[in-house]
Amino acid sequence: MTMLSVNVNKIALLRNSRGRDFPNLVNFVERLINLGVKGITVHPRPDERHVTRQDVRDISEFLSLYPDVEFNIEGYPSEAFLGLVLEVVPSQCTLVPDDPGQLTSDHGWDVAANLDFLSSVVKRLKDAGIRSSLFLDPDLGQLESLPAVGVDRIELYTEEFAQHFGLESEHRVFQRYAEVAASASARGIGLNGGHDLDLNNLPRFLEIPDILEVSIGHALVVESLGEGLEAVVSRYLAIASGESAETHYY
Repeated sequence: MTMLSVNVNKIALLRNSRGRDFPNLVNFVERLINLGVKGITVHPRPDERHVTRQDVRDISEFLSLYPDVEFNIEGYPSEAFLGLVLEVVPSQCTLVPDDPGQLTSDHGWDVAANLDFLSSVVKRLKDAGIRSSLFLDPDLGQLESLPAVGVDRIELYTEEFAQHFGLESEHRVFQRYAEVAASASARGIGLNGGHDLDLNNLPRFLEIPDILEVSIGHALVVESLGEGLEAVVSRYLAIASGESAETHYY
């Protein structure tokens, strides 16, 4: 079974656009949990254009009431970011190679070129009891250095898969993701996935065995505008649990 972790950045962005605490982010997280969601993801950026540092603290405090719900904080491992992560001690920290002003994540790590840096960061997380994950492109070559890093999981960057979904090239691209996933699993590394996954393409992506977690935010929010949050979350949870779910095309 795959865990759905809902990224709430877009809810924070909506709130920030009006300068009021509406919608309240913690209230939205509570609503997701009441719908059966077992994972919450945030990506606090240096400019705080959506999730803020205080949001991270507030969500962490709230989730302490729900020990069965995992908190995943993702971002570039600057000292400021790591200080916040080590302060709140989430279930998982996903390391992403973003520039400070980047619109959204658009590539994975070059592991070999950042081996010493990533190894030191992962050790700090491990010493704090935080599970680590690296954001990676579906590139077999990137797996060679992972044992030296000591990371617990990888999060496959799934934008390319999403772009080719439904096209003649889908099978070729899907096979590359499946090969990388199988190789990582054989090395004892856990598998997550995220970026541009939605209700249409997620069932196909989860044909890859052993995907432990998918992080979905933008698509879930957009789909909820049309169908309602309860209906959309219910369909995601059904897909993640391996149940059949009606495919919806826009």
